Amino acid sequence: MASIQRSAASSGSEGGDPASIDERKRKRMISNRESARRSRMKKQKVLEDLTEEVYRLQSSNKEINQSIKTKEDAYLKMESGNNILKAQTMELSDRLRSLNSIIEMAEEVNGNRNGNFNVFPIEMPQILDPFMNPWQLYYPFHPLMASPDMSLH
Repeated sequence: MASIQRSAASSGSEGGDPASIDERKRKRMISNRESARRSRMKKQKVLEDLTEEVYRLQSSNKEINQSIKTKEDAYLKMESGNNILKAQTMELSDRLRSLNSIIEMAEEVNGNRNGNFNVFPIEMPQILDPFMNPWQLYYPFHPLMASPDMSLH
């Protein structure tokens, strides 16, 4: 019942003092304007907070991307080093196999594995390789003489 009376009292055309109706309209208008102002301020605050969060997340994203790039660079260096080590391992394994086969041939030539040696051992000729003994020169050494035609830069 109270709501029916209230709606009848607020209708304005159904009686009541016009000054009090205008006063209520004015107060409601002021209240609505204040509410709209608060709503706009609240929206502005939310917008500012979201903008700050966007900047913060963009900065964080940059840092993460930089960290990823740094780690990718380190990974590529490690992978490159690992590939080099794998190639060296394969090369050294081949050299070891080759040296083991040379040792086996030398054992077969000079005697069997039981300790019995051949009566006529075969001597293997020595191969002169300048790379195996770099300090020993196999070529005659000729000193270099300076000539007046030489120009130093």
